[in-house]
Amino acid sequence: MKKNYLKNILGFTLIEVLIGVVISSIMMAAMYTTYSVVNKSYSQVTDRAKISRSGRDIVEMMMRDIRMAGFKYRLGTNTLDFPTTSYLQFNGGDTTIALSHDPIIIEKNVPLGFSITGGGDPTPKHNDDDKCCDRIHIVYDDFNQNDQTQPYKRYKITYYAKPEDDGKDKRYAVYKTVQSWIQNLDQDAGAWVSDCSECYVGQKIRDHVVDMEFIPLDAAGRKISPLPKPGSDTAARDNLYKIRAVDVRLTFRSKKEFYRFEAKADTPRFVKALGDRTQAFVDRYLRDSVVVTIHTRNIGGGI
Repeated sequence: MKKNYLKNILGFTLIEVLIGVVISSIMMAAMYTTYSVVNKSYSQVTDRAKISRSGRDIVEMMMRDIRMAGFKYRLGTNTLDFPTTSYLQFNGGDTTIALSHDPIIIEKNVPLGFSITGGGDPTPKHNDDDKCCDRIHIVYDDFNQNDQTQPYKRYKITYYAKPEDDGKDKRYAVYKTVQSWIQNLDQDAGAWVSDCSECYVGQKIRDHVVDMEFIPLDAAGRKISPLPKPGSDTAARDNLYKIRAVDVRLTFRSKKEFYRFEAKADTPRFVKALGDRTQAFVDRYLRDSVVVTIHTRNIGGGI
């Protein structure tokens, strides 16, 4: 009886157990591979969305300032004993960029940092072959009736790029500086300062910028040449008040490597420019551009 009982006990042979382990391993590997692919795709979509969103946020900030460029506040007849129009000194024409009050000044390919005193730049920290980035200065007026010493205000906003290097990654970041023109009612002249309540110098607003491009356009939508700027060049100086819009391109890259493989030297990944600054890359980072045309509303004619 006992022998017959043992013969009826069912079980797995060693071969069956091994087959089950192999099949389970294959299923787990397939599930992990699927998860990895889905997770990587999700991360890529998220990274792309972050780059696009942050680029649009900065463009919106620049859009507000560029649209204000050249704005003049006119109070008119009043009971506050204030001048009816701005009394602030205006520096334009053959002055320097650092002292200028002209509405929009664009400097091409100057990622060297920014210096308030003297209007100079520090020693360049980038390779001369680098193609990042343009710098834009925006000036506009405002008014504060509660300020009895200087009711009329004037601000200069500057967007620029500076090299960043944390020891592992060399890149650029976008910075913003705000200055104010200080000139009390009883003064005939003033000066740009950076220590007002609304002012700040070198505030980082976005890291990992690849390029920042600004192109001034005239009333017909054509690129203005020579580039409008104050100084001894009469043609360039005369173009300062022909600006009717500014083409803006901001290109950022992902913080982490995005692609699985680096591009080949003979087939690189390109970042297209509005002008002549198209760049080629062979690394694994994702780069995305935001391009917009911003119309100026307060520039046209002399002061």
